[in-house]
Amino acid sequence: MTYVPASSEEIDAAWLSEALAERHPGARVEAVKIADRAEVTNSHAWLRVRYAGGGAENAGAPDSLFCKLLPVDPQRRVAIAQTEMGLREARFYDVIAPRLAMRTPRAHVVRFEEDEGGAFILLLEDLNESGCSVSTGPESPTPDAAARALEDLAAMHVHFENPDTRRKEAGWVAELSAPSDYGAIRLREGLDHHRDKLTDAFAEMAALYIEKPQALHALWKEGPQTIIHGDPHIGNLFDDHGITGFLDWGLIIVCTPLRDLSYFLNMSLSVEDRRSHDRDLIRHYLDVRNALGGSAISFDEAWKAHRIQAAYLAPASCQIVTFPEDATDRRKRFAAAFLRRAEAAIEDLETRAALRDFAGL
Repeated sequence: MTYVPASSEEIDAAWLSEALAERHPGARVEAVKIADRAEVTNSHAWLRVRYAGGGAENAGAPDSLFCKLLPVDPQRRVAIAQTEMGLREARFYDVIAPRLAMRTPRAHVVRFEEDEGGAFILLLEDLNESGCSVSTGPESPTPDAAARALEDLAAMHVHFENPDTRRKEAGWVAELSAPSDYGAIRLREGLDHHRDKLTDAFAEMAALYIEKPQALHALWKEGPQTIIHGDPHIGNLFDDHGITGFLDWGLIIVCTPLRDLSYFLNMSLSVEDRRSHDRDLIRHYLDVRNALGGSAISFDEAWKAHRIQAAYLAPASCQIVTFPEDATDRRKRFAAAFLRRAEAAIEDLETRAALRDFAGL
């Protein structure tokens, strides 16, 4: 069985040389240094690599790598492993990413252990070194960049609409699962302790989710089924000189492509751009789907789904509405921009009314 390091400290020159061999045959690592690290949902580290003979023997492997693996803390490690987000993301980079034209970080090493506690390691392109940037919250793709990103999403969605294709190429991608209590508990905490910081429309949606999560999840699954990113908000995107790339594939699922479409529009565009351009961008996405031979979806169907899918923005904000006191200034900045997008979309799209009118909720 292929060894997966438990932490970035365990990555040495011998292991890295062997791990890089699959994608960079002949790369000979002389030394590895941890330049920086961070404990977020998973454990992150930025590695600097020196190759034997300087740059002459790196076989195209980079001098800088972004490392992602399970948390070091034993309790958090078990909890995160149980979500299988890391395994899904590792499989994505191993199997699906090479088939896509969309911009994703280049994978240099992908390893995972399906039967050993969900351990995985990803050594990916260091986007900072590539001149890319990730939004701190307020920054957003332009409408033109969003249109190109929707073209990339449409291509992935159409490719995996065929059930036989999904089974053959990505049979491990599961359908949207039943809701856990996590979102409802956090939303209740937000309503109980921070109601004054939330808009009336958002609070009403949060209360509905607490009351009827199963019914809402059933609605969010309606439509043609395909593989979707599942979480394309602004924090899971990056800008590569005007091209939008997609990060963090741990929530990849089989669901309606309209979920990706709506969530991307609501949670990546600025509020002002979304208000001005969402109808045109939806039409653009549908036109691309049609040109690629995707199943037919009318604008009216897509617009209705856009309004209904916006209800998901309440549970998507469940951690933010607890307003944790120990949040860093950077986290607070991002959270404020995230919540503003969610609140504005729920109100602008009259999502509560759509749920009453179309689903009797």
